Amino acid sequence: MTRAAVPTRVAAILAASAAALHPLAAQQRGDPPRTADLVLRNGTVYTLDPARPSAEAVAVQGDRIVAVGAEADVRPWIGPTTRVIDLAGRTAIPGFIESHGHFLSLGRARTILDLTRARSWEEIVAMVAEAARAARPGEWILGRGWHQEKWTSTPQPNVDGVPYHHELSRASPRNPVLLTHASGHAAFANALALERAGITRTTPDPPGGQIVRDPRTGEPTGLLRETAQGLVARVQARDAARRPAAEREAEARRHAELAAHEALSKGITTFHDAGSGFETIDLFRRLADEGKLPLRLYVMVRAPYAELEAKLPAYRMIGYGGNRLTVRAIKVTADGALGSHGAWLLEPYTDLPSSTGLPTTPPEEIRRVAELAIRHGFQLNVHAIGDRANREVLDVFEATFRAHPDRRDLRWRIEHAQHLDPADIPRFARLGVIASMQGIHATSDGPWVVRRLGETRARNGAYVWRRLLDSGAVVANGTDAPVEDVDPIASFYATVSRRMANGESFYREHAMSREEALRSYTLAGAYAAFEEELKGSITPGKLADIVVLSRNILTIPEEEIPQTRVEYTIVGGKVVYERGRGVVSDG
Repeated sequence: MTRAAVPTRVAAILAASAAALHPLAAQQRGDPPRTADLVLRNGTVYTLDPARPSAEAVAVQGDRIVAVGAEADVRPWIGPTTRVIDLAGRTAIPGFIESHGHFLSLGRARTILDLTRARSWEEIVAMVAEAARAARPGEWILGRGWHQEKWTSTPQPNVDGVPYHHELSRASPRNPVLLTHASGHAAFANALALERAGITRTTPDPPGGQIVRDPRTGEPTGLLRETAQGLVARVQARDAARRPAAEREAEARRHAELAAHEALSKGITTFHDAGSGFETIDLFRRLADEGKLPLRLYVMVRAPYAELEAKLPAYRMIGYGGNRLTVRAIKVTADGALGSHGAWLLEPYTDLPSSTGLPTTPPEEIRRVAELAIRHGFQLNVHAIGDRANREVLDVFEATFRAHPDRRDLRWRIEHAQHLDPADIPRFARLGVIASMQGIHATSDGPWVVRRLGETRARNGAYVWRRLLDSGAVVANGTDAPVEDVDPIASFYATVSRRMANGESFYREHAMSREEALRSYTLAGAYAAFEEELKGSITPGKLADIVVLSRNILTIPEEEIPQTRVEYTIVGGKVVYERGRGVVSDG
C-alpha cells in the first residue's frame, strides 16, 4: 500500500468496523440487549460512520456505544436505571478532538494577564502598572496574548511595529515583566527582566532567535523573537523553581483543572497536547492514576535530544488509565510564526525585506530526531509555518521514509502547515503526512497575512486546506490554544466560511465543506493519533465520547453557526459538562 492511499484506508477501516459492529448486531443474532447506562433519544445524530451516517438515538453501556439507530431500535436498551436524555431535536456529534493545543498553557493563561483583547500598547502598559501596584517587589508579572497587528494604532517609536520597553519599565520598575506574543513565538520584557537575564547591547543573538535592537544604538528594545525569549523565560522559570515542590505541584494541577474545564465546556473530549516535557507527563500520569483526567490527552513529548534518547522507551503509553492518556509522539519546532516575522520563508517578507524568518531547529537536528522516532516507534510531529520550513520538513520526512521502507503507517505530521509553496502541496498526500492545521488561524491572521506575504503568495499558499484535501491529504483541525480560543465552534465556522472579523472572506475558495470540517474535528483527529478504531465517529464498540449541540451546524444558515452552544459533553458515557450547570459528573 502506498502512503497516498492513506485517506482511502481510513474509510476502509471504518467500513469494516461498522460491518462487524452493526448498530443492531446483538439483536440480529437473537441476543437480548443489556440495559444501557445512558440513552440519547429524539435528536439528529451525525455519526461520521459510513455504515449509518445519521440516526435518532444512541445507547451507551459503560464507556462504549452499544447501539445507534432509530428510536424504535434503541428503545429496548432502556431500563429502570438508564439515564435518558431527550435531545428534543438537538444535534449529537462525535466529541470534538482538539488536534493541536497546549494543555497546561491553556490553564496557565487563565491565571496571568490576558492581553488578547488589548487594542493598544497603552492599554497593555496600564494593565501591567495595575498588576505592579499589587505585586510584591521582585515578583514576576506575566501576561500573554498581545499582537501588534491587532492594535488600533502603532506606538511611537517602534521597530517593526513593536515599541521600546521604556513605558513598560516605568510602569513596573520593581518587578520584572515578561509578556508573551499571541503566537507564543516572541515575548516582550521590561528593563528589569532584561537586566535579570543579563541581556545588553553586546549580548549575541542565540541560534534561532533575535534580540531586537534599536537600529541606531544597538540597545535591546525589549522584543525577543523565537529562541531569544528563552533568555528571559529561563530566568523566570528558575525563580519559579525555587518555590516548594508542593506549591509547584498544586499550581500545575490547578492549570490542568482549568484547562480541562474550559475544554469540556466547549465540547472537546480529546486534546492533542502539542509539546510537554517528561515532568509534565509524570503529572498527567498521576492525574490519570487518581481518576482526575476528565478528558483524554494525546501527548507529544518535547525535550532536548539527549533527554529524548534516554527516556523515550519508558514513556511510551497507549490508552493508559482507561484510555485517558497516550504518549507516542515527539514534537519539534522548525521555525517561528508569521505574526512575529519568525516563520521561515523561501523568499523575504514583503513587509520586512531584510528577513526570511528564523529556522529554530536546524534540519540536520530534525533528521536526528526523526531517526530516534523511527527507532522507538514514535510519531514525529514538526511545527512548520513558513514555506521554507515546510519544504525542509517534508524533505526530512521523505528521506527518512526512503531509508526505512519497511516502516509503514507512520502518520507523521506537520503542525500548522500555514504557508506552503504550491509545489509542496501534493507531497503531503504522496508521503502520507498529516497536515495538522487550525481553521481559526486563517481568519484571525487574515487581516495582516497579505502584508507579510504579498497577494500572490497569500492566495496560492496560505491556509490552503482545500487544496490539501483535494490532493488526498488528511487535514486535522484545532486552535493552537491558548494562541486562539479553544472553542471548536469558532474554528469550525472559520474553516467553512473563511470570514474575518471585518466581514470579509479570506480566500473563500480554500474553505472546507461543513461535512469536511466536521470530519477534520473528529475522525481526522482520531486518525492523526492512531485512534480511529476507538473514537472519531458514533459507532457501536467505540468510546462513548459525544457532544450535543444547541443547533445543527451542518444545516443552519452559515452566519448562525457562531451562536451554536454546547449542551452536553459526554466522555466515556459520563456527562461531564451540562449547559447551565457547568462541568459536572454524573458518577
